[in-house]
Amino acid sequence: MQTHSFIDTLNAINGQQRTMMSLLRSWAAINSESENLSGLSQMIAALEMQFLSLGGHMQRIDLPPRSTIAIDGSPITIPHGQALHITKRPEAPIQIFLGGHMDTVYSPSHPFQKAEDLCENILRGPGVADMKGGLIVMLTALKAFENHPSSKNVGWEILINPDEEIGSIGSEQLFVAAAQRNHLGLIFEPSFADGALVSDRKGSANFSVVAKGLAAHAGRDFEKGRNAIAAIADFILRASALSNKTKGISVNVGQVLGGGPVNIVPDFALCRLNMRADAIEDFDETEAQLERITETPPEGVIMTLHLHQKRDPKPFDEKCKKLFNQLNACAFEEGYSLISRPSGGVCDGNILSAAGLPVIDSLGVIGGKLHTSDEYMLIDSLVQRSRLTTLFLLRLASIPK
Repeated sequence: MQTHSFIDTLNAINGQQRTMMSLLRSWAAINSESENLSGLSQMIAALEMQFLSLGGHMQRIDLPPRSTIAIDGSPITIPHGQALHITKRPEAPIQIFLGGHMDTVYSPSHPFQKAEDLCENILRGPGVADMKGGLIVMLTALKAFENHPSSKNVGWEILINPDEEIGSIGSEQLFVAAAQRNHLGLIFEPSFADGALVSDRKGSANFSVVAKGLAAHAGRDFEKGRNAIAAIADFILRASALSNKTKGISVNVGQVLGGGPVNIVPDFALCRLNMRADAIEDFDETEAQLERITETPPEGVIMTLHLHQKRDPKPFDEKCKKLFNQLNACAFEEGYSLISRPSGGVCDGNILSAAGLPVIDSLGVIGGKLHTSDEYMLIDSLVQRSRLTTLFLLRLASIPK
């Protein structure tokens, strides 16, 4: 049963929905697409203004640029925005990591730039579910928790990164380091549209494949040419055949580039692909098979596989199940129960899990249609998930030492 002091702390959240909604609309109006450095700068300033009230030690962290392959096959580097890092009571006996991302997938030229109410309980807008709504849940819960005397027993660490939607390449090592300093992790990605939390997550890796052949006149010297597009086409067929529904393995080629005038044998082609798998063994083996395919291109063609980003599968292991059960006990106190199911999507919870930290990574708002112009969230889930997280923190803080 909830103690009287817990009830007062939780009920204080109920009257904050209007404030939370106003803040969410203002954040959704800031375009913070992963490569929009100006927008990310505005977003981190807006976050600092709100999270300052928690009284922690706050700093911005510069992230290293990421390396990738340009459309002409040449290596390039792309800068990242800054991450926001906040800590409080690092000497406390219980240390909790709370994470989220400020970036979205919608470019400044995308027509989807502001939030709007669809009905009494649905807000549609860029990032309202994924995951600016989740950041507001995190903020609201920590504010409520900090107002309770038992908060002195728990130290916390926040990392809000600007590059999750592109694989957290610049911020990955920050998550790995945080996993070593904390006892458990909470990530505020959205739950499923029916309120279910994520259990297992697939692993995901992104690659580019570059094929270099030999240009020749398609009529006079056709036999002297080495067709890079034909080589890439052969790779695509062989790579796609690695998909295995039974094992949860998928290889998806999402982009193909190359060629020019049809009277020239093309000497360059490029494709980009994503690979996912349920089990770490299948994940690693599929990556190795992709490498082997590129090592046996058609005669006269050089083919190179470039790994850009990789996040290992996140299993729903015994440590995570224990954490979920503790959270579900809090939900039961609130008058409902939680369910969980696997997701093919990945998030920073994959990184924390691979580093050994038990994590619940879908504590954000309830919503759906992510990464589309119909992205939405359930308005009442702001209060519901804020109360749930606050109660979970209060229960952890009250465990006898």
